[in-house]
Amino acid sequence: MNDRTALDLLLEHGPLSRAKIGKLTGLSKPTASQLLARLEAAGLVITTGTTVGNPGPSAQLYAINGRAAYAAALDVTPLRIRAAVADLTGTVVSEYELPTPGRRTVSVVRQVAEALDGAVKDAGLTRSDIYRAVIGTPGAFDPSTGRLRYASHLPGWHSPALLDELAAELPMPVEYENDVNLVAVAEQRLGAGRGHGDFLLLWNEEGLGGAVVINGRLHRGFTGGAGEVGFLPVPGTPLMRRVAKTNGGGFQELAGAQALPKLAREAGVKRIGQGRYTEVASALVARAAEARSGPYRSFLDAYATALATGLASMVALFDPELIVLSGEAIAAGGEPLRARVHAELTELAASRPRLVLGAVRERPVLRGALESALATTRDEVFDTSR
Repeated sequence: MNDRTALDLLLEHGPLSRAKIGKLTGLSKPTASQLLARLEAAGLVITTGTTVGNPGPSAQLYAINGRAAYAAALDVTPLRIRAAVADLTGTVVSEYELPTPGRRTVSVVRQVAEALDGAVKDAGLTRSDIYRAVIGTPGAFDPSTGRLRYASHLPGWHSPALLDELAAELPMPVEYENDVNLVAVAEQRLGAGRGHGDFLLLWNEEGLGGAVVINGRLHRGFTGGAGEVGFLPVPGTPLMRRVAKTNGGGFQELAGAQALPKLAREAGVKRIGQGRYTEVASALVARAAEARSGPYRSFLDAYATALATGLASMVALFDPELIVLSGEAIAAGGEPLRARVHAELTELAASRPRLVLGAVRERPVLRGALESALATTRDEVFDTSR
């Protein structure tokens, strides 16, 4: 227990002296010295310079040995696979992106291996150096069947043999997680969700999705589909049926990124723009956030109402302490959009959760996957009793 406490302190604070570790843990100097010697012999701690600027003689500093283990993460979308490798301290040592359009003749297993190998090679490592990997995808793998659900738009990922084929190809343990759940992990560990045991996250980018954290843990549901709020029937859209086939639902049609150009036209916006719908939607929302009146302001109000409409049902069911708003098509609206959504939600929901913007803006799915892989890796590597 003392070993793990010291390792966690080194992760949190960075390099520390023996005296500082003793002070933070309450251990005597001899016990702290024995602890550090034991961790150094196990290859988990290294010496890294000495204290400077303090009165008295300088003291040796100790730090986590980042090279003791490496973890990998992959973020999968229909357009690309992005991979990253981090050392045991959480420092990202490489990233690699593999575009996937036009590669449907290449197996998913080959694509995953190519993306992972690209990141591993850039880090100067080999596959065997990776202790664990986490792969984030839209939808979720049903634990009872092993098949991907809720993501019919992800080509090649629906074979019942896929997970076995990936396990045969990759030498390290691999976990699979919903992409929006991983955004929630990133916010929980690094961003707006820190210190909050119960929160919801709403994500709007390539698709509209949610994540549910209860008592500090992700709630995935029986088939892994908890948080697939794009399928939620809501007022303002026709009742959609066979949603698994169409890969969409009422909330997606009302407030998803692909619905925002239509919402803008209805508000009187004439310059919609062209490009991928997420980019178009984000640009519209960014311009609307700067407007003080006129069609763009009306569009932002309509978008806020649409988001709050779906959120009201989520709030009624989970009564969260906090709601985190994330994804390009939300983040582009900044505080003006957040404030409008909050005002609308106050009118539509009985409870009053705090509403905040996500703080992890750069590669949140990948960052959450790395954090998830690192958490398990550290638990196993730091178990010095084995």
